[in-house]
This record gives sequence, C-alpha cells and structure tokens, in this order.
Amino acid sequence: MSRLESLLRRAAEGAAEWDSTGMPREIIAVAAEAGVLGMDRPVRYGGRGADASATGRTAAELGAVCTSLRSLFTVQGLVAATIDRWGTPEQRTHWLPGLTGGELAAALAATESGAGSDLSGISTRFTGTGPERHVSGRKLWVTFGALADVVLVVGRSDDGPVAALVEMDQPGVQVEPVTDQLGMRGARLAHLTFDAARVPAGNILGRAGFGLSHVLGTALDHGRYTIAWGCTGMARACLNDAAAHAYDRTQGDVRLADHQSVRAVLGRSWVDVAGAEALCTRAAGDRDDREPTAHLTTIAAKYAAARAACATSERAVQMLGAAGCAPGNRAGRFYRDAKVMQIIEGAREIAEQDLGEFVLRSVGESRAAAALVSES
Repeated sequence: MSRLESLLRRAAEGAAEWDSTGMPREIIAVAAEAGVLGMDRPVRYGGRGADASATGRTAAELGAVCTSLRSLFTVQGLVAATIDRWGTPEQRTHWLPGLTGGELAAALAATESGAGSDLSGISTRFTGTGPERHVSGRKLWVTFGALADVVLVVGRSDDGPVAALVEMDQPGVQVEPVTDQLGMRGARLAHLTFDAARVPAGNILGRAGFGLSHVLGTALDHGRYTIAWGCTGMARACLNDAAAHAYDRTQGDVRLADHQSVRAVLGRSWVDVAGAEALCTRAAGDRDDREPTAHLTTIAAKYAAARAACATSERAVQMLGAAGCAPGNRAGRFYRDAKVMQIIEGAREIAEQDLGEFVLRSVGESRAAAALVSES
C-alpha cells in the first residue's frame, strides 16, 4: 500500500469522527509523508514538482474521502504557492520546506465581518516602519486557524494593501476555535484576533500595494483550483453511493434502480459530474500551458464543480433516505460541505458575474475584430 493510499484509508476511517471532534494535528505529518502537501512546489523546497493536472486529481482523491483533508491540502498548498510566487529567495528557503514537510501548519486569514467575497472592505491594519511592523484586526472563518503555526494575513497600511506571514506563537494573538458550523467541521476553523502582533519586515510578501491584487490573488486562484477538483471528488462519491444503494435496495420485490425516476436522477447526476470534471480538466490544461484564460477557466471549474457537488449530494441523501441522514453518512456530510464550497473562495454569485463579463467582453472583441476586417 502506498503512503497516499494509507492516508486515504485513514481519512475514510476517521472522517466521520473528525466531523465531530476536528482533524487531529498528527494528520498533517501523515499527509506530508504521503507527499501531498505543496506537491506542486519545486523539489528543492520539498515539493514534487507536480503539474496542475496531477495536483488537481490528487485534490479529487482527497475530496472523495474527506473535505477537511482536502482543505488541508488546499490551505497548505495555497500558502506555499503564494510564498513561491511572491517571496524572496530567503523567504522561500525559510518557509517552504516546513510547509511541504508538515512541520508547519499554515492558514489564510482574509475574511472579516465587513469583508467577505468583496475584500475591499478589509480593515485589519499593519503599522510601523523599519525592521518590525505590527498588525491589529479580527479575521473570521480561518480554515485550520486553530492549528496554524503561521498565517498569511491580508490587511492595509499607509502604503496600501499588505500581505504578511504572521507567526501565531506570540503575544497579541488570540485564537477562538469555531465548532458546529454547517460544513468543513473537521477543518479546525477559528476566528483570529491580532492586537499589535509582531510582524518582522522580512515576513511581508511582495511590495506594499500588492497585497490584494497580486499576493492574495495568487492564493485565491490556487485555492479555487484545488477546491474545484475536490468538489468533483465529492460529487462522484455521492453519485457512486446513490447508484450502489439504488442497485441493491428493494421495496417489495422491485429494486429502486428499476424505477424510471430513479434512473433519471442518476443520469442527471452523472452529467453534472462529468461536466464538472471536463471543466476541471480544461482548467488544468490551461494552467499547465500557461494560457491567459487559466484564471477564468479555474473560476468556471470551481463554479460548476461546487454546483455539481451540491446537486449530487442532495440527490444522494434523498435517495438514501434515512440512511443518508444518519450520523457518519458520507453523502450527508458532503451535503453540508458542498454548500460551503459555493461560498468560499468567491461566492457563486461573484463567479457568475465574472463569467458573464467574459462572455460580453468576447462579443465586443469579436465585433471589433470583424470591423477591422471589413475596413481593410
């Protein structure tokens, strides 16, 4: 059995318990041993140099077993990707091996009470100049915030938006674990309060003014991509559970699968899953080929995959009946998790606007090109 297979088996056995108690810290080391933390980072920093396709399909495997495990994969990966993209050589050498090796648990802190999908309302402040800065503010719904050793915090300064790595083991940091939320219950969510917490100048990523548009943009793009693939794993798992139940379950002398309405539900779910997987595969190709449309196809993939996960999990719970509502049932857990996926890393309404703008822009560009041809 490979280390990845061992990780997946352990997650399958523990996911229902983690949904109640939270994922234990030790799983981070197990995931690192399986080679999935920051797997798309360079080998010299402890990664595997994996391309977008391999990274996405790993996210799907993890997502089919446990959303919280896939969330660990996502958060460690997006923080590592952001450091690799915007960090100095010294920052990469200092932080990346710990993230890929599992010695450090990371988190991203962006959301605030007045800043959700629209992050322009962020009020967290970085103050000071010289070798040491300080950060003050309150961040909400931080995935793995209750376990994190270092958090990528986005805030404002006199010079513009700033993103910096804030170490958690210091005065001025308060961690408030969140429990009993709708979904992702194993992902050790927390609200974080910073009260003049110390931030060495060497922990700032990129230059001042780039915190939202560039640094956070990299993090969210990486997050959307792995969430998209993770949702395809959730959706396919729910389809498989529903199909197996319909195949085996009888009412009287008639199998559920022999009802036309049941086969129709399974057919709709199959199309939803296949469509989401196709968009994820397209996004992977665009990212590997460094196509300028990669950002947009990633948004489309995340939108479609989250929608497929919501639809297939709802249908699976309905088909499973009481079993789907029972404690520990995978389809029931994914039903709760899937709704969260339509909100985080850009709510579905924001994605629809972005995609609609792309469609209209394409029409405008086509007409402009046609006008140039006619004039020539």
